[in-house]
Amino acid sequence: MSQPIDCIVCGTCVADVLVRPVPLERPVGGGRLFHVDPIEVTTGGIVCNTGVALRRLGAAVETAAVVGDDLWAGEIRARLAAAGVGVAGLESRAGAATSTTAVLIDASGERSFAHHVGACALFDVAFLRRNAPLFARCRYAVLGYVGLLPALEPALAEAVDVLRRAGCRVVLETGGSGGSFDHVKAALPGIDVFVPSLDEARHHTGCHEPREIIACYRRHGAAGIVGVKCGSQGSVLSPSAGDVIDIPCARAPGPVVDTTGAGDSFLAGLVIGLLRGMPVAEAGRLGAATAACCVTQAGATAGLRDLGETMAVMAAS
Repeated sequence: MSQPIDCIVCGTCVADVLVRPVPLERPVGGGRLFHVDPIEVTTGGIVCNTGVALRRLGAAVETAAVVGDDLWAGEIRARLAAAGVGVAGLESRAGAATSTTAVLIDASGERSFAHHVGACALFDVAFLRRNAPLFARCRYAVLGYVGLLPALEPALAEAVDVLRRAGCRVVLETGGSGGSFDHVKAALPGIDVFVPSLDEARHHTGCHEPREIIACYRRHGAAGIVGVKCGSQGSVLSPSAGDVIDIPCARAPGPVVDTTGAGDSFLAGLVIGLLRGMPVAEAGRLGAATAACCVTQAGATAGLRDLGETMAVMAAS
């Protein structure tokens, strides 16, 4: 019998090229040369970032995504496998380019991105249906980034239904602008966990404050855990209608080097907490501690720690 899987992460799967430090406070302009640290190639996107974070925290993890048939795809497979993350659902498409991002990072760790969607543009509901037997082995399915999956988003509600029919609890994550609110609204009733960033949530709702945003999502059918990630201001989570909890940032166990992947790490910690039966407030604090570990190293996964160490960071905050 196939082994059960705690979580499958599906959607955006990227090769990241990290360039730092770049002075983002002024325009880069043409014809200029910047001296930077050694340029690093790593993996990115929710499939890699959240997948590796979940595995580091002790979950059994699979991945499902569309990649190209290029050098980047081989690098992603190798790095995920080395991290103990399953790659059974990674599908290579002949002639397609793997999604890639150049991440420009300033001295404070803030980032700007140059992104090529590539094979992620081929990720659609038909792909999810083909992988239904894999999803049927999973307790949670993390799907993202809405905003960067153009073939999937018009059928987002259908995609969520496919995952739920397979028996998964569905966690939705956004990226870029957060995608069309019309598409998100249609899917909200079937989503178990939805915690976009503040900018993405403002784009969706037109509301400014986290509590107003959460109320807007509730009015449009959100029945599961809803929240907003607010960067250095922590996060706000709503386990159910009328119940709102502030989650402060955890104290980073070292200097802040790079915020790449902090949101994906927060999500991983939150999901691990829910998998372990923690109350939402405690699971949110575990998410904050996971993000606090993430930002202490360059890239999305180098700073991550195991569950025991991460819970120690949570306890010290």
